[in-house]
Amino acid sequence: MSKFHEYDQYDALGLAELVRRREVSPGELCEEAIRRIERFNPAVNAVICRMYDQARSSIDSGLPDGPFTGVPFLIKDLVSSCAGAPMTKGCKALRNHIPRHDSELMKRYRNTGVVILGKTNTPEFGLMGVTEPELHGPTKNPWDITRTPGGSSGGSAAAVACGMTPMASGGDGGGSIRIPSSYCALFGLKPSRGRNTAGPDYGQLWQGAAVEHVLTRTVRDCAAMLDAVNGPAPGDPYEIPRPVRPYMQEITRSPGKLRIGFSTASPLGTPVHPECMKAVEDAARLLEDLGHAVEEAGPRIDGMALARSYFMMYFGEVAADISEMQQILGRKAAPKDVEGPTWLLNLLGGAYSAREFVLALREWNRAARAMGEFHQDYDLFLTPTTAYPPVKIGELKPSPAEEMLMKVVNTFGLGRLVRLSGIADKIAIESLAKTPFTQLANLTGQPAMSVPLYWTEENLPCGVQFIAPFGNEASLFRLAAQLEQARPWFDVRPPLLDPDRSSREKSRQTIS
Repeated sequence: MSKFHEYDQYDALGLAELVRRREVSPGELCEEAIRRIERFNPAVNAVICRMYDQARSSIDSGLPDGPFTGVPFLIKDLVSSCAGAPMTKGCKALRNHIPRHDSELMKRYRNTGVVILGKTNTPEFGLMGVTEPELHGPTKNPWDITRTPGGSSGGSAAAVACGMTPMASGGDGGGSIRIPSSYCALFGLKPSRGRNTAGPDYGQLWQGAAVEHVLTRTVRDCAAMLDAVNGPAPGDPYEIPRPVRPYMQEITRSPGKLRIGFSTASPLGTPVHPECMKAVEDAARLLEDLGHAVEEAGPRIDGMALARSYFMMYFGEVAADISEMQQILGRKAAPKDVEGPTWLLNLLGGAYSAREFVLALREWNRAARAMGEFHQDYDLFLTPTTAYPPVKIGELKPSPAEEMLMKVVNTFGLGRLVRLSGIADKIAIESLAKTPFTQLANLTGQPAMSVPLYWTEENLPCGVQFIAPFGNEASLFRLAAQLEQARPWFDVRPPLLDPDRSSREKSRQTIS
Protein backbone atom coordinates (compact mmCIF):
# COMPACT_ATOMS: atom_id res chain seq x y z
CA MET A 1 0.00 0.00 0.00
CA SER A 2 2.92 2.32 -0.64
CA LYS A 3 1.80 3.70 -4.00
CA PHE A 4 -0.71 6.50 -4.18
CA HIS A 5 -2.92 4.89 -6.83
CA GLU A 6 -3.50 1.75 -4.76
CA TYR A 7 -5.04 3.55 -1.79
CA ASP A 8 -7.70 5.48 -3.66
CA GLN A 9 -8.83 2.49 -5.71
CA TYR A 10 -10.91 1.54 -2.65
CA ASP A 11 -13.84 3.23 -0.96
CA ALA A 12 -14.11 3.27 2.83
CA LEU A 13 -15.80 -0.12 3.07
CA GLY A 14 -13.22 -1.53 0.68
CA LEU A 15 -10.36 -0.33 2.86
CA ALA A 16 -12.09 -1.70 5.96
CA GLU A 17 -12.37 -5.08 4.26
CA LEU A 18 -8.64 -5.07 3.55
CA VAL A 19 -8.03 -4.40 7.24
CA ARG A 20 -10.36 -7.26 8.23
CA ARG A 21 -8.53 -9.63 5.90
CA ARG A 22 -5.21 -8.41 7.34
CA GLU A 23 -4.01 -7.39 3.89
CA VAL A 24 -3.19 -3.97 5.26
CA SER A 25 -2.97 -2.54 8.76
CA PRO A 26 -4.70 0.55 10.13
CA GLY A 27 -1.25 2.04 10.65
CA GLU A 28 -0.35 1.60 7.00
CA LEU A 29 -3.61 3.22 5.90
CA CYS A 30 -3.01 6.07 8.32
CA GLU A 31 0.47 6.76 6.95
CA GLU A 32 -0.77 6.55 3.35
CA ALA A 33 -3.54 9.05 4.12
CA ILE A 34 -1.00 11.37 5.75
CA ARG A 35 1.20 11.16 2.65
CA ARG A 36 -1.75 12.11 0.46
CA ILE A 37 -2.71 15.01 2.70
CA GLU A 38 0.84 16.33 2.65
CA ARG A 39 1.01 15.87 -1.13
CA PHE A 40 -2.27 17.50 -2.15
CA ASN A 41 -3.19 19.87 0.66
CA PRO A 42 -0.74 22.61 -0.37
CA ALA A 43 -2.68 22.87 -3.65
CA VAL A 44 -6.23 22.81 -2.23
CA ASN A 45 -6.03 23.90 1.44
CA ALA A 46 -8.65 21.39 2.58
CA VAL A 47 -7.17 20.26 5.92
CA ILE A 48 -6.62 23.13 8.35
CA CYS A 49 -5.83 21.13 11.50
CA ARG A 50 -3.62 18.05 11.45
CA MET A 51 -4.19 15.41 14.13
CA TYR A 52 -1.58 12.86 13.10
CA ASP A 53 -0.25 12.09 16.56
CA GLN A 54 -3.76 11.58 17.93
CA ALA A 55 -4.53 9.30 14.98
CA ARG A 56 -1.48 7.14 15.59
CA SER A 57 -2.27 7.04 19.30
CA SER A 58 -5.82 5.84 18.65
CA ILE A 59 -4.46 2.98 16.54
CA ASP A 60 -1.93 2.02 19.21
CA SER A 61 -4.69 2.05 21.85
CA GLY A 62 -6.85 -0.30 19.82
CA LEU A 63 -9.70 0.70 17.51
CA PRO A 64 -13.34 -0.28 18.01
CA ASP A 65 -14.63 -3.13 15.87
CA GLY A 66 -16.96 -1.34 13.49
CA PRO A 67 -17.86 -1.13 9.81
CA PHE A 68 -14.95 1.24 9.12
CA THR A 69 -12.23 -0.03 11.42
CA GLY A 70 -8.89 1.43 10.37
CA VAL A 71 -10.30 3.77 7.71
CA PRO A 72 -8.83 7.32 7.63
CA PHE A 73 -11.41 10.04 8.27
CA LEU A 74 -11.60 13.84 8.43
CA ILE A 75 -13.93 16.07 10.48
CA LYS A 76 -15.48 19.33 9.34
CA ASP A 77 -14.40 22.14 11.67
CA LEU A 78 -17.85 23.36 12.63
CA VAL A 79 -20.56 21.60 14.66
CA SER A 80 -19.26 18.26 15.94
CA SER A 81 -16.87 18.93 18.78
CA CYS A 82 -13.79 16.74 19.06
CA ALA A 83 -12.21 16.66 22.51
CA GLY A 84 -8.73 18.16 22.54
CA ALA A 85 -8.85 19.47 18.96
CA PRO A 86 -9.25 23.12 17.96
CA MET A 87 -12.76 24.12 16.87
CA THR A 88 -12.48 27.46 15.11
CA LYS A 89 -15.67 27.35 13.02
CA GLY A 90 -13.65 29.37 10.51
CA CYS A 91 -13.64 32.33 12.92
CA LYS A 92 -10.45 34.14 13.92
CA ALA A 93 -11.79 34.91 17.41
CA LEU A 94 -12.06 31.15 18.05
CA ARG A 95 -8.60 30.18 16.80
CA ASN A 96 -7.63 29.01 20.32
CA HIS A 97 -10.94 27.38 21.25
CA ILE A 98 -10.48 23.69 22.17
CA PRO A 99 -13.57 21.76 23.34
CA ARG A 100 -13.13 19.30 26.19
CA HIS A 101 -15.75 16.80 25.06
CA ASP A 102 -16.86 14.84 22.03
CA SER A 103 -20.31 15.53 20.62
CA GLU A 104 -22.60 12.51 20.48
CA LEU A 105 -22.14 12.19 16.72
CA MET A 106 -18.37 12.34 17.16
CA LYS A 107 -18.60 9.45 19.60
CA ARG A 108 -20.61 7.50 17.05
CA TYR A 109 -18.07 8.23 14.33
CA ARG A 110 -15.32 6.94 16.57
CA ASN A 111 -17.31 3.80 17.34
CA THR A 112 -17.36 2.91 13.64
CA GLY A 113 -13.58 2.44 13.91
CA VAL A 114 -12.46 5.38 11.78
CA VAL A 115 -9.08 6.98 12.36
CA ILE A 116 -9.46 10.77 12.61
CA LEU A 117 -6.54 12.53 10.93
CA GLY A 118 -7.61 16.16 11.06
CA LYS A 119 -10.22 18.83 10.54
CA THR A 120 -11.36 20.43 7.30
CA ASN A 121 -11.87 24.04 6.24
CA THR A 122 -15.25 25.76 6.40
CA PRO A 123 -16.48 29.35 5.91
CA GLU A 124 -17.02 31.35 9.08
CA PHE A 125 -19.89 29.72 11.03
CA GLY A 126 -20.70 27.71 7.89
CA LEU A 127 -22.53 30.67 6.40
CA MET A 128 -21.47 30.60 2.76
CA GLY A 129 -21.83 28.33 -0.26
CA VAL A 130 -18.09 28.82 -0.81
CA THR A 131 -15.21 28.04 1.57
CA GLU A 132 -13.08 31.17 1.83
CA PRO A 133 -12.65 32.12 5.51
CA GLU A 134 -10.26 34.91 6.34
CA LEU A 135 -8.79 32.76 9.13
CA HIS A 136 -7.65 29.80 7.05
CA GLY A 137 -7.82 31.12 3.49
CA PRO A 138 -9.78 29.65 0.57
CA THR A 139 -10.13 25.96 -0.20
CA LYS A 140 -9.71 25.16 -3.90
CA ASN A 141 -11.51 22.68 -6.11
CA PRO A 142 -9.40 19.72 -7.34
CA TRP A 143 -11.29 19.87 -10.66
CA ASP A 144 -9.99 23.41 -11.22
CA ILE A 145 -7.94 25.06 -8.48
CA THR A 146 -9.05 28.52 -9.62
CA ARG A 147 -12.60 27.59 -8.54
CA THR A 148 -14.38 26.92 -5.27
CA PRO A 149 -15.29 23.43 -4.02
CA GLY A 150 -18.45 25.01 -2.58
CA GLY A 151 -19.44 25.34 1.04
CA SER A 152 -19.83 25.06 3.78
CA SER A 153 -18.35 21.54 3.69
CA GLY A 154 -15.85 22.62 1.05
CA GLY A 155 -12.79 21.41 2.89
CA SER A 156 -14.26 17.95 3.33
CA ALA A 157 -15.33 17.81 -0.33
CA ALA A 158 -11.92 18.83 -1.66
CA ALA A 159 -10.19 16.33 0.62
CA VAL A 160 -12.37 13.42 -0.49
CA ALA A 161 -12.16 14.42 -4.15
CA CYS A 162 -8.34 14.36 -3.81
CA GLY A 163 -8.50 10.92 -2.21
CA MET A 164 -6.93 12.10 1.04
CA THR A 165 -9.60 10.06 2.81
CA PRO A 166 -12.47 8.09 1.24
CA MET A 167 -15.04 10.11 3.19
CA ALA A 168 -15.27 13.05 5.55
CA SER A 169 -17.91 14.60 7.75
CA GLY A 170 -20.07 17.52 6.72
CA GLY A 171 -23.15 19.43 7.72
CA ASP A 172 -26.02 20.75 5.65
CA GLY A 173 -28.13 23.73 6.71
CA GLY A 174 -28.89 25.10 3.25
CA GLY A 175 -27.07 22.75 0.90
CA SER A 176 -23.68 22.50 2.60
CA ILE A 177 -23.25 18.79 1.86
CA ARG A 178 -24.97 18.78 -1.53
CA ILE A 179 -23.37 21.93 -3.01
CA PRO A 180 -19.76 20.77 -2.41
CA SER A 181 -20.70 17.26 -3.56
CA SER A 182 -22.02 18.73 -6.81
CA TYR A 183 -18.94 20.88 -7.34
CA CYS A 184 -16.48 18.05 -6.56
CA ALA A 185 -18.22 15.04 -8.21
CA LEU A 186 -19.08 13.29 -4.95
CA PHE A 187 -22.19 11.62 -3.59
CA GLY A 188 -23.79 13.74 -0.89
CA LEU A 189 -26.96 13.01 1.05
CA LYS A 190 -28.63 15.29 3.58
CA PRO A 191 -30.67 13.08 5.95
CA SER A 192 -34.12 13.98 7.21
CA ARG A 193 -34.49 16.40 10.10
CA GLY A 194 -33.80 14.49 13.31
CA ARG A 195 -32.22 11.44 11.63
CA ASN A 196 -28.82 12.24 13.17
CA THR A 197 -28.60 13.73 16.65
CA ALA A 198 -27.11 17.15 17.34
CA GLY A 199 -26.58 16.39 21.02
CA PRO A 200 -25.50 17.16 23.59
CA ASP A 201 -24.74 20.77 22.70
CA TYR A 202 -27.79 21.36 20.52
CA GLY A 203 -31.39 20.18 20.40
CA GLN A 204 -31.71 21.08 16.77
CA LEU A 205 -29.41 23.01 14.47
CA TRP A 206 -30.58 26.20 12.76
CA GLN A 207 -34.17 25.70 13.93
CA GLY A 208 -34.06 22.19 12.47
CA ALA A 209 -32.78 23.21 9.04
CA ALA A 210 -29.32 21.71 9.53
CA VAL A 211 -28.23 18.10 9.94
CA GLU A 212 -24.81 16.45 9.84
CA HIS A 213 -23.63 13.49 7.79
CA VAL A 214 -20.72 12.60 5.45
CA LEU A 215 -19.49 13.21 1.92
CA THR A 216 -18.41 10.08 0.06
CA ARG A 217 -17.33 8.72 -3.30
CA THR A 218 -19.73 5.77 -3.19
CA VAL A 219 -23.36 5.31 -2.27
CA ARG A 220 -22.64 2.33 -0.05
CA ASP A 221 -20.19 4.27 2.16
CA CYS A 222 -22.88 6.90 2.76
CA ALA A 223 -25.47 4.22 3.53
CA ALA A 224 -23.18 2.29 5.88
CA MET A 225 -22.25 5.40 7.86
CA LEU A 226 -25.87 6.46 8.23
CA ASP A 227 -26.72 2.95 9.45
CA ALA A 228 -23.98 3.27 12.04
CA VAL A 229 -24.71 6.73 13.44
CA ASN A 230 -28.41 7.50 13.00
CA GLY A 231 -30.84 7.59 15.88
CA PRO A 232 -31.79 9.83 18.79
CA ALA A 233 -29.81 10.71 21.89
CA PRO A 234 -31.23 11.43 25.36
CA GLY A 235 -32.86 14.85 25.41
CA ASP A 236 -33.43 15.20 21.67
CA PRO A 237 -36.49 17.37 21.02
CA TYR A 238 -38.17 14.76 18.85
CA GLU A 239 -37.64 11.37 17.25
CA ILE A 240 -38.55 10.35 13.73
CA PRO A 241 -39.46 6.77 12.74
CA ARG A 242 -36.48 4.46 12.53
CA PRO A 243 -35.60 3.01 9.10
CA VAL A 244 -37.66 -0.02 8.12
CA ARG A 245 -34.44 -1.87 7.28
CA PRO A 246 -30.73 -0.99 7.18
CA TYR A 247 -29.80 1.35 4.36
CA MET A 248 -27.12 -1.13 3.31
CA GLN A 249 -29.99 -3.46 2.48
CA GLU A 250 -31.89 -0.72 0.67
CA ILE A 251 -29.10 -0.20 -1.84
CA THR A 252 -29.49 -3.83 -2.94
CA ARG A 253 -33.22 -3.41 -3.60
CA SER A 254 -34.83 -2.17 -6.81
CA PRO A 255 -36.33 1.31 -6.59
CA GLY A 256 -39.28 0.12 -8.67
CA LYS A 257 -40.83 2.44 -11.23
CA LEU A 258 -40.67 5.90 -9.67
CA ARG A 259 -42.77 8.91 -10.56
CA ILE A 260 -40.34 11.83 -10.76
CA GLY A 261 -41.20 15.47 -11.30
CA PHE A 262 -38.41 17.77 -12.40
CA SER A 263 -37.76 21.49 -12.77
CA THR A 264 -34.80 23.52 -13.96
CA ALA A 265 -36.33 26.89 -13.03
CA SER A 266 -34.77 28.79 -10.13
CA PRO A 267 -37.27 29.25 -7.28
CA LEU A 268 -36.01 32.85 -7.09
CA GLY A 269 -36.63 33.56 -10.75
CA THR A 270 -32.88 34.09 -11.22
CA PRO A 271 -30.88 32.69 -14.18
CA VAL A 272 -29.80 29.04 -14.35
CA HIS A 273 -26.68 28.14 -16.32
CA PRO A 274 -27.41 26.07 -19.47
CA GLU A 275 -25.01 23.32 -18.33
CA CYS A 276 -26.92 22.88 -15.06
CA MET A 277 -30.14 22.63 -17.04
CA LYS A 278 -28.52 20.08 -19.34
CA ALA A 279 -27.49 18.05 -16.29
CA VAL A 280 -31.14 17.66 -15.28
CA GLU A 281 -32.30 16.94 -18.82
CA ASP A 282 -29.56 14.31 -19.15
CA ALA A 283 -30.59 12.76 -15.82
CA ALA A 284 -34.24 12.72 -16.93
CA ARG A 285 -33.33 10.76 -20.06
CA LEU A 286 -31.27 8.34 -18.00
CA LEU A 287 -34.15 7.85 -15.57
CA GLU A 288 -36.55 7.16 -18.42
CA ASP A 289 -34.10 4.61 -19.86
CA LEU A 290 -34.14 2.93 -16.45
CA GLY A 291 -37.94 2.66 -16.57
CA HIS A 292 -39.01 5.59 -14.41
CA ALA A 293 -41.84 8.00 -15.29
CA VAL A 294 -40.39 11.51 -15.56
CA GLU A 295 -42.16 14.75 -16.36
CA GLU A 296 -41.69 18.45 -15.82
CA ALA A 297 -43.50 19.43 -12.63
CA GLY A 298 -42.76 21.26 -9.41
CA PRO A 299 -44.33 22.12 -6.05
CA ARG A 300 -46.36 25.30 -5.55
CA ILE A 301 -43.88 27.24 -3.46
CA ASP A 302 -43.17 30.95 -3.12
CA GLY A 303 -39.42 30.80 -3.59
CA MET A 304 -38.76 34.42 -2.67
CA ALA A 305 -40.81 34.18 0.53
CA LEU A 306 -38.90 31.04 1.43
CA ALA A 307 -35.57 32.77 0.78
CA ARG A 308 -36.57 35.64 3.05
CA SER A 309 -37.57 33.24 5.79
CA TYR A 310 -34.30 31.33 5.37
CA PHE A 311 -32.31 34.51 5.85
CA MET A 312 -34.41 35.55 8.81
CA MET A 313 -33.22 32.32 10.43
CA TYR A 314 -29.66 33.23 9.37
CA PHE A 315 -29.89 36.63 11.03
CA GLY A 316 -31.15 35.20 14.30
CA GLU A 317 -28.74 32.26 14.40
CA VAL A 318 -25.69 34.40 13.68
CA ALA A 319 -26.67 36.88 16.38
CA ALA A 320 -27.11 34.00 18.82
CA ASP A 321 -23.78 32.43 17.78
CA ILE A 322 -21.94 35.68 18.45
CA SER A 323 -23.68 36.08 21.81
CA GLU A 324 -22.62 32.54 22.79
CA MET A 325 -19.12 33.14 21.47
CA GLN A 326 -18.76 35.87 24.10
CA GLN A 327 -18.92 33.16 26.79
CA ILE A 328 -15.93 31.45 25.17
CA LEU A 329 -14.02 34.72 24.76
CA GLY A 330 -14.84 35.95 28.26
CA ARG A 331 -15.59 39.41 26.94
CA LYS A 332 -17.97 41.33 24.72
CA ALA A 333 -17.69 40.51 21.02
CA ALA A 334 -16.57 43.26 18.63
CA PRO A 335 -16.69 43.71 14.84
CA LYS A 336 -12.98 42.87 14.61
CA ASP A 337 -13.68 39.36 15.94
CA VAL A 338 -15.51 38.23 12.81
CA GLU A 339 -15.66 38.94 9.10
CA GLY A 340 -17.57 41.98 7.89
CA PRO A 341 -20.56 40.09 6.40
CA THR A 342 -20.88 38.03 9.58
CA TRP A 343 -21.09 41.11 11.79
CA LEU A 344 -23.67 42.62 9.42
CA LEU A 345 -25.80 39.47 9.78
CA ASN A 346 -25.40 39.79 13.54
CA LEU A 347 -26.70 43.37 13.43
CA LEU A 348 -29.63 42.31 11.30
CA GLY A 349 -30.38 39.62 13.88
CA GLY A 350 -31.05 42.41 16.34
CA ALA A 351 -33.05 44.51 13.91
CA TYR A 352 -36.08 42.24 13.65
CA SER A 353 -38.72 41.39 16.23
CA ALA A 354 -39.62 38.01 17.70
CA ARG A 355 -42.95 38.32 15.90
CA GLU A 356 -41.23 38.71 12.53
CA PHE A 357 -38.95 35.77 13.28
CA VAL A 358 -41.87 33.45 14.07
CA LEU A 359 -43.84 34.63 11.03
CA ALA A 360 -40.83 33.81 8.85
CA LEU A 361 -40.55 30.31 10.29
CA ARG A 362 -44.21 29.70 9.48
CA GLU A 363 -43.25 29.97 5.82
CA TRP A 364 -41.38 26.71 6.33
CA ASN A 365 -44.64 25.03 7.33
CA ARG A 366 -46.33 26.25 4.15
CA ALA A 367 -43.47 24.88 2.08
CA ALA A 368 -43.66 21.51 3.86
CA ARG A 369 -47.39 21.28 3.12
CA ALA A 370 -46.76 22.19 -0.52
CA MET A 371 -44.15 19.44 -0.76
CA GLY A 372 -46.53 16.99 0.89
CA GLU A 373 -49.10 17.81 -1.77
CA PHE A 374 -46.49 17.42 -4.51
CA HIS A 375 -45.51 13.98 -3.24
CA GLN A 376 -49.10 12.80 -3.58
CA ASP A 377 -48.36 12.65 -7.30
CA TYR A 378 -44.58 12.25 -7.44
CA ASP A 379 -42.18 10.05 -5.50
CA LEU A 380 -39.21 12.37 -6.00
CA PHE A 381 -38.46 15.93 -7.07
CA LEU A 382 -35.46 16.40 -9.41
CA THR A 383 -33.63 19.73 -9.85
CA PRO A 384 -30.11 20.96 -10.53
CA THR A 385 -28.12 20.86 -7.32
CA THR A 386 -26.79 24.32 -8.11
CA ALA A 387 -27.73 26.98 -10.65
CA TYR A 388 -24.15 27.42 -11.86
CA PRO A 389 -21.02 25.28 -12.14
CA PRO A 390 -18.32 26.03 -9.54
CA VAL A 391 -17.57 29.76 -9.41
CA LYS A 392 -14.10 31.28 -9.35
CA ILE A 393 -12.36 31.76 -6.00
CA GLY A 394 -13.27 35.21 -4.72
CA GLU A 395 -16.08 35.73 -7.24
CA LEU A 396 -18.74 36.02 -4.54
CA LYS A 397 -16.77 38.31 -2.23
CA PRO A 398 -18.28 41.75 -1.57
CA SER A 399 -17.24 44.50 -3.99
CA PRO A 400 -15.09 47.38 -2.67
CA ALA A 401 -18.23 49.54 -2.47
CA GLU A 402 -20.06 46.86 -0.52
CA GLU A 403 -17.05 46.43 1.76
CA MET A 404 -17.11 50.15 2.50
CA LEU A 405 -20.85 50.10 3.16
CA MET A 406 -20.47 47.17 5.55
CA LYS A 407 -17.66 48.91 7.37
CA VAL A 408 -19.84 51.98 7.95
CA VAL A 409 -22.86 49.88 8.98
CA ASN A 410 -20.80 47.69 11.29
CA THR A 411 -18.93 50.62 12.85
CA PHE A 412 -22.07 52.51 13.74
CA GLY A 413 -24.36 49.54 14.37
CA LEU A 414 -26.84 50.50 11.66
CA GLY A 415 -28.57 47.12 11.37
CA ARG A 416 -32.07 48.58 11.59
CA LEU A 417 -31.28 51.09 8.85
CA VAL A 418 -30.07 48.29 6.58
CA ARG A 419 -33.24 46.37 7.30
CA LEU A 420 -35.45 49.36 6.40
CA SER A 421 -33.45 50.09 3.24
CA GLY A 422 -34.36 46.77 1.63
CA ILE A 423 -30.73 45.69 1.45
CA ALA A 424 -31.59 42.51 3.39
CA ASP A 425 -33.69 41.27 0.47
CA LYS A 426 -30.84 42.08 -1.90
CA ILE A 427 -28.46 40.07 0.30
CA ALA A 428 -30.81 37.09 0.20
CA ILE A 429 -31.17 37.10 -3.58
CA GLU A 430 -27.49 37.68 -4.35
CA SER A 431 -26.32 35.10 -1.81
CA LEU A 432 -28.61 32.37 -3.13
CA ALA A 433 -28.61 33.15 -6.86
CA LYS A 434 -25.87 30.60 -7.62
CA THR A 435 -27.36 27.97 -5.26
CA PRO A 436 -31.15 28.47 -5.02
CA PHE A 437 -32.27 24.84 -5.16
CA THR A 438 -30.96 23.25 -1.98
CA GLN A 439 -32.54 25.29 0.83
CA LEU A 440 -36.05 23.88 0.24
CA ALA A 441 -35.23 20.45 1.68
CA ASN A 442 -33.58 22.03 4.73
CA LEU A 443 -36.60 24.12 5.60
CA THR A 444 -39.07 21.27 5.05
CA GLY A 445 -36.80 18.74 6.78
CA GLN A 446 -36.83 16.33 3.85
CA PRO A 447 -33.94 14.08 2.80
CA ALA A 448 -32.16 15.13 -0.38
CA MET A 449 -29.12 13.97 -2.31
CA SER A 450 -26.75 15.27 -4.98
CA VAL A 451 -25.65 12.67 -7.52
CA PRO A 452 -22.61 13.19 -9.82
CA LEU A 453 -23.92 12.29 -13.27
CA TYR A 454 -22.80 15.15 -15.52
CA TRP A 455 -19.69 17.16 -16.44
CA THR A 456 -19.64 20.39 -18.42
CA GLU A 457 -17.64 21.01 -21.61
CA GLU A 458 -15.01 22.53 -19.34
CA ASN A 459 -14.85 19.25 -17.40
CA LEU A 460 -16.52 20.71 -14.30
CA PRO A 461 -18.91 18.51 -12.31
CA CYS A 462 -22.61 19.42 -12.20
CA GLY A 463 -24.62 17.32 -9.74
CA VAL A 464 -28.35 16.76 -9.85
CA GLN A 465 -30.55 16.86 -6.75
CA PHE A 466 -33.33 14.51 -5.72
CA ILE A 467 -35.69 15.34 -2.84
CA ALA A 468 -37.79 12.59 -1.22
CA PRO A 469 -40.69 12.72 1.25
CA PHE A 470 -39.79 13.28 4.89
CA GLY A 471 -38.14 10.24 6.46
CA ASN A 472 -37.74 8.40 3.16
CA GLU A 473 -33.98 8.14 2.73
CA ALA A 474 -34.61 4.57 1.59
CA SER A 475 -36.01 5.66 -1.79
CA LEU A 476 -33.03 7.92 -2.35
CA PHE A 477 -30.54 5.16 -1.55
CA ARG A 478 -32.29 2.66 -3.83
CA LEU A 479 -32.30 5.09 -6.75
CA ALA A 480 -28.74 6.29 -6.06
CA ALA A 481 -27.45 2.72 -6.18
CA GLN A 482 -29.25 2.15 -9.48
CA LEU A 483 -27.79 5.34 -10.96
CA GLU A 484 -24.31 4.48 -9.69
CA GLN A 485 -24.51 1.12 -11.43
CA ALA A 486 -25.91 2.57 -14.64
CA ARG A 487 -23.37 5.38 -14.88
CA PRO A 488 -20.42 4.74 -12.52
CA TRP A 489 -18.49 7.76 -11.31
CA PHE A 490 -16.00 6.29 -8.83
CA ASP A 491 -13.09 6.14 -11.29
CA VAL A 492 -13.64 9.61 -12.73
CA ARG A 493 -10.88 11.62 -11.10
CA PRO A 494 -10.15 15.37 -11.04
CA PRO A 495 -7.28 16.74 -13.13
CA LEU A 496 -5.27 17.54 -9.99
CA LEU A 497 -4.85 13.80 -9.45
CA ASP A 498 -4.47 12.70 -13.06
CA PRO A 499 -3.89 15.69 -15.35
CA ASP A 500 -3.13 13.55 -18.43
CA ARG A 501 -6.37 11.57 -18.25
CA SER A 502 -9.47 12.61 -20.18
CA SER A 503 -11.93 12.42 -17.31
CA ARG A 504 -14.67 14.12 -19.28
CA GLU A 505 -14.78 11.39 -21.91
CA LYS A 506 -15.19 8.75 -19.21
CA SER A 507 -17.74 10.82 -17.30
CA ARG A 508 -20.00 11.20 -20.32
CA GLN A 509 -20.55 7.47 -20.70
CA THR A 510 -24.19 6.50 -21.13
CA ILE A 511 -26.22 3.34 -20.83
CA SER A 512 -25.67 1.05 -23.76
